[in-house]
Amino acid sequence: VGPTGRAYGLDMTDEMLQLALANAAKAGATNVEFLKGTIEAIPLPAGTIDVVISNCVINLSTDKAAVFAETFRVLTPNGRIGVSDVVADDALSPAQRAERGDYVGCIAGALSFTEYREGLEAAGFVNVEITPTHPVADGMHSAIIRATKPRTEPQA
Repeated sequence: VGPTGRAYGLDMTDEMLQLALANAAKAGATNVEFLKGTIEAIPLPAGTIDVVISNCVINLSTDKAAVFAETFRVLTPNGRIGVSDVVADDALSPAQRAERGDYVGCIAGALSFTEYREGLEAAGFVNVEITPTHPVADGMHSAIIRATKPRTEPQA
């Protein structure tokens, strides 16, 4: 974030918000604001954010379609999303994903590669890239996910 930019942090717990405030003060960061809320209902106006970064959070949501739609809503045209999360092989059954997801901490369940791509595309994202970085369990991978909101939204 440049000197005229602003960074927002979002968490649903008071404890993490207090920690974020303390860390921002310690770092001398003045162009940051921390908001209490959920990733399914981001408390920011539509079309106001250039980049959304999420680190191992989307798999905690039970409504991933809402997460993707809400992220799309807050992004500016040509805005980008960058995610680090656990993604499952397409061949794994829901039961296998749930069992392995418990092992790696994906409380609400990891999406498969195809489900992640299709979920982002259904929300309107383009240029979806999913790059596995390393295995975390049999058939489960840590991955970097990138996508872009189009410069103009499709006509209804």
